[in-house]
Amino acid sequence: MNLGEQILSDLLAALIELYPNIEVENTKSKLSTVLTEYYIQKVELGEVHPDLEDKIQLFISAKRLEGLSSITLDNYFLELSMFDDIVKKKAGDIATADVRMYLSQDGTLKISTIKMKLSILKSFFSWLASEEYIKRDSTTKLKAPKDEYRFPKALSIEELEMLREVCETVRQRVFLEVLYTTGCRLSEVQGLNKADINQHNMSTLVIGKGNKQREVYFSIRAMYHLNKYLKQREDDCEALMITERKPYRRLSKRGIQRKIGVIAQKAGLQDKVSPHVLRHTFTILTLNNGAEIIAIQELLGHSSPDTTLRYAKILMNESVSSIKNT
Repeated sequence: MNLGEQILSDLLAALIELYPNIEVENTKSKLSTVLTEYYIQKVELGEVHPDLEDKIQLFISAKRLEGLSSITLDNYFLELSMFDDIVKKKAGDIATADVRMYLSQDGTLKISTIKMKLSILKSFFSWLASEEYIKRDSTTKLKAPKDEYRFPKALSIEELEMLREVCETVRQRVFLEVLYTTGCRLSEVQGLNKADINQHNMSTLVIGKGNKQREVYFSIRAMYHLNKYLKQREDDCEALMITERKPYRRLSKRGIQRKIGVIAQKAGLQDKVSPHVLRHTFTILTLNNGAEIIAIQELLGHSSPDTTLRYAKILMNESVSSIKNT
């Protein structure tokens, strides 16, 4: 039995099952007449369906007419070819679950790679739906994964010393030491007042996210420069970090960032240093000295230990082993 006879027999059997009273010979004759106008090719189990290959070629041709670059078209074709090698279905039969399975099959892919793959598939299926090749876009419900948060690298002990050495004023040194030794966020340091400093405990209370209060600590070195700075002050402003000129007032977050930027530039580290980097450097220092995760969580003001664990894992992978307690 050739392929045409096989499909005729299969279609007839399906119709008889649906309509038991069907006129078999008459129906067979009409189906045979219709099928003679088509070239029929059977898709073997596990074989890429030619329908999907055809739709990919149509899509690439359409995008070429839209003026997309050859590099973009090559990337589209490569990705869609990998997709049809895995899915092996007609375009109209592909479900959301098929796309999700394809994107999740390799657990080692980076978030950026998954987002790129999904973007191409969304473009493809959206085009198929708009051109009415398929009834529905199977990627509509799929959302791009959130970007992985990449922490900036911590400074080495040599880089910290470079920053300290270029400080020309006590004020600069205090800004550096307070941000570094407390591990505070910029907004937390910016909100500190002179009266908040606990000389006995060498600590201060800061207001973090969620309006939660916590205690952070200064090193002996930081406390020395902080007291020296406070003794030099002759103003009545309550803020710990104030403007350089009258009328003295609390320095803005942007103002503190600029001061740290000036120090970093003098040290030749302008692309590496920020208040946020100093916070990460504090974290690496604390981790390398064997602090418990729960203690680090409290010092950093994380609401969940999961956040601290994720933070610690990423930072330890990028840490500089030469950082030690000073």
